[in-house]
Amino acid sequence: MRTVILLFISNTFMTFAWYGHLKYKASPLWIAILASWGIAFFEYCFQVPANRFGSYEFSTAQLKTIQEVITLVVFCFFSVLYMKEDLKWNVLVGFAFMVGAVFFVFKKWS
Repeated sequence: MRTVILLFISNTFMTFAWYGHLKYKASPLWIAILASWGIAFFEYCFQVPANRFGSYEFSTAQLKTIQEVITLVVFCFFSVLYMKEDLKWNVLVGFAFMVGAVFFVFKKWS
């Protein structure tokens, strides 16, 4: 559970670092880059411990899968609440297919 919480925090910072500047397209690119780097520092402060702690109970592939699903969830909230964009049905279906991949990564195959 600690890993998942840290990944949620990390991905929130990551999403703002990667996409938050899109709301301020009039500002100079170099400011967007510096701001993104500053935000990404905090992302790494949570991402690195999340992966370190998570490595004791999950494989690397499982950690990456958890991180990607969390990224999609955080991104959906970010798109709607911060960017004020609608999530169209086809995007949600596409994300659902990606979440469906979790089954194959976590299923114990004999």
